[in-house]
Amino acid sequence: MGRLIAVVLFIAVLVPGVLLARAWALAAGRRAVASAAVEFATPTPEGLATLQRQAQHGRRVRRLGLLLGVLAIVASVVVFAEASVFLWLPALVIGLLTGVVLAEATRPRPRWRLSAPPRRPRRGEQISPWLLWTTRAVVVAEVAVAAVMWQRGDLPDSVGWVAVVVPLVVWLLAEVALLRALLRPLAGEGADVPVDEALRTWTAHLVAAATSVLALLPLGALLLAAGIDLGDRVTENVDLLPVALVAGGFAGLAAGLAVAVFLVTWLRPVSTSERALAG
Repeated sequence: MGRLIAVVLFIAVLVPGVLLARAWALAAGRRAVASAAVEFATPTPEGLATLQRQAQHGRRVRRLGLLLGVLAIVASVVVFAEASVFLWLPALVIGLLTGVVLAEATRPRPRWRLSAPPRRPRRGEQISPWLLWTTRAVVVAEVAVAAVMWQRGDLPDSVGWVAVVVPLVVWLLAEVALLRALLRPLAGEGADVPVDEALRTWTAHLVAAATSVLALLPLGALLLAAGIDLGDRVTENVDLLPVALVAGGFAGLAAGLAVAVFLVTWLRPVSTSERALAG
């Protein structure tokens, strides 16, 4: 009976990860609609210049993120010595994701004519509120789990600082990018309107996806490690906590990888030559 309960609990804990992947699959439809709106319009010269400038800015800052990842690898070698052989990939991923969020938080303002009087979009027009609040909840959960394990001595100080500080910093950058996309007035009437809406949609989904991946992967690893550690204990009755932690760890890792796949598709810049709905 205990094994049956453990299997049911394991499956139940995996469900949120499946739902999150499904939500991002639905978000891909929003991307297709935004791309089609840009494709079917003829942007103004200011709109074309904005698209080119935004794409160049994104590539440059993401290269900076790659450089940060390389520097993080060097720092891990200095701090952890031989143990850094297992840390080069996480360090590189942290640098790349930080570059993605930083690029969106520092995007230059468009130079086209703004709406008069100023009109601003609603958050639901850019990204599903469910995705946005799930991202925030995952960050809070990751920081809380890392802080508890750090306080209990299960994490070295160097790992604890990274597990707590990095997701918080990236989350703050993401909130800055989301706030800028929300407060900036809409473009004036014309062909620049769909371009403006597409750029805001890209920004919202990019920062949400990058922040989610940066929180889900370490959260899954921490839960998995905690569950394996608790599983070594000998108890008289059935202990479901290790099963729940291990299941949560697998769910976090699987969800993080799934969101990373969608993130890669959103990295392509908005383009007027993209046939979003072709085929």
